[in-house]
Amino acid sequence: MQEINFDEAVDSILAKDKRFARDAYTFVREALDFTQKSVGKETRGTIRHVSGQELLDGIRKFALEQFGPMVVTVFEEWGVNNCRDFGEIVFNMVEIGLLAKTDKDTRDDFQTGYDFTAAFRKPFWPAGKLKSETKPVASREATEGN
Repeated sequence: MQEINFDEAVDSILAKDKRFARDAYTFVREALDFTQKSVGKETRGTIRHVSGQELLDGIRKFALEQFGPMVVTVFEEWGVNNCRDFGEIVFNMVEIGLLAKTDKDTRDDFQTGYDFTAAFRKPFWPAGKLKSETKPVASREATEGN
């Protein structure tokens, strides 16, 4: 089987689907490598296929590591606004032969991911804001009234 050139494959994808920036495809490829290595540590170095949910978790960890508090801004620049968008990127890569899938893998695997605010913004919020997020509404009203 002839190896597919990543840049040429992404050019082909972008010719048909302009929703996401080239960098989003590069990031997903790197996040997949990161995820497989992380899973490999758990399975004593064996690289194996990862599920959509495992990839989403790896994407979250890798993005926080790479971009810190700027992650949402970077993703928005790339046209990525939710986990479903990552599924679209992955399946664009599958359809062109850059990635492989099993019979069990579907775009739906990316439908029930995480909320971007909770995953990418909250880790950088000041402690005071996090505490106010967890207070019941009645408590807030009582303290604001004093």
